[in-house]
Amino acid sequence: MKAIEITGPGGPEKLELVTRTVPNPGPSEILVKIAACGINRPDIMQREGTYPPPKGASDLPGLEIAGQVVSIGSNVTTFEIGQEVAALLAGGGYAEYCVASAPLALPIPNGLSMIEAAGIPETFATVWTNVFERAHLKKGETFLVHGGTSGIGTAAIQLAKQFGATVLTTAGSSKKCVFCEELGADLAVPYKDEDFVTAVKTFTDGRGVDVILDMVGGDYVRRNLECLGTKGRLVQIAFLKSAKVELDLTRLLLKRLTLAGSVLRSRTVEDKARVMAGLSEHVWPIIEANRVRPIIDSTFPLKDAAKAHLRMETSEHIGKIVLIP
Repeated sequence: MKAIEITGPGGPEKLELVTRTVPNPGPSEILVKIAACGINRPDIMQREGTYPPPKGASDLPGLEIAGQVVSIGSNVTTFEIGQEVAALLAGGGYAEYCVASAPLALPIPNGLSMIEAAGIPETFATVWTNVFERAHLKKGETFLVHGGTSGIGTAAIQLAKQFGATVLTTAGSSKKCVFCEELGADLAVPYKDEDFVTAVKTFTDGRGVDVILDMVGGDYVRRNLECLGTKGRLVQIAFLKSAKVELDLTRLLLKRLTLAGSVLRSRTVEDKARVMAGLSEHVWPIIEANRVRPIIDSTFPLKDAAKAHLRMETSEHIGKIVLIP
């Protein structure tokens, strides 16, 4: 099979098209002929040498795919040959075939293309586990997500809105802010031109928000704490700026705030299976009802993975970037 290999830490030029042996599924795995693979920021971090795959995972990048089941492990009873699935991976998606743990795969929602379905597993699972399981966002609460036009941002805006929250977001331009509001955000702040802390406090009449999902880090951590209202929850899922920050945590005590963080990739199969079960129960029905859709920015052939990474690094994209083997 053709696959994209990382030849060493560095820029997009370190992604090389190679020939690999098609992997064999283990007893609890399925082999999938990949139709589409979603690109995520962790792929870029892995290419740069800052986010290695977990022990035992494929060295190939790629955390979410959609495709057709072509082989089944001896213990798998939930899928059939030829079935179309979307799957969460710990690696291996930048290829023509991959193995996936059967509990981390779900039938593609009715009405979605393979390209759309490839933008769901990692992205929607990240939003679900962090916003709804860890931060316990509830109907009637106010939610802020940074990077509203990213894959995570577009998913978070839609899901939070569908589950009854007031949604605030930040984006890099007025054009992107308009898109976020069309997607369902009640307020979109162009962070290059406006201070989002001031905008949030103005919008909420000084009360602040209940939940924040952030992947920026750096000085955003302090500013996020300023945006939280009493009993507010901040969940950190990445640090695009910096993981090292200096904080006065007095606000944490006075407002009874919660600061949490998580990663998805390195969790056990059992833990990730629970997250995928949550998607199946709560999110799949609203996708099939056409109330939520993965937003696709662009697609690239597998051989052009470097160009796809360049597209993501410009931060000009709106929604998911997808590779097509």
